[in-house]
Amino acid sequence: MISDLPIFQIYGAMARHAAESQRVSAENISRAGEPGFKAKQVESFEDYLARVQTAADMGQTAPAFRLQEAIGPAAPNGNTVSIEQEVFRSADAMGQHNLALTVYTKSIELMRTAIGKR
Repeated sequence: MISDLPIFQIYGAMARHAAESQRVSAENISRAGEPGFKAKQVESFEDYLARVQTAADMGQTAPAFRLQEAIGPAAPNGNTVSIEQEVFRSADAMGQHNLALTVYTKSIELMRTAIGKR
């Protein structure tokens, strides 16, 4: 099946990673005023791919994305959310998601052309 090709699996995972990054940024922003809240971020996509490869080598299924505490200064109330940083992460995730969908779509178009289904 076409979805079993590595390029589709990688870019599908990239789109899911971007969506998870957006979700985490949204949660961080929504809790920006909560005393003591520690901002989180999703592991890098490169780190995730390395863990997926290790899991595949061991015959395991793909692992979930890992969350880690975002590094940054804390406000006087102990909250570590930086709205500016979260907006940047959100924009970065949007770009990553758009890239993944564009490559995915163009790859399907290329395959259709190659097999004469266009």
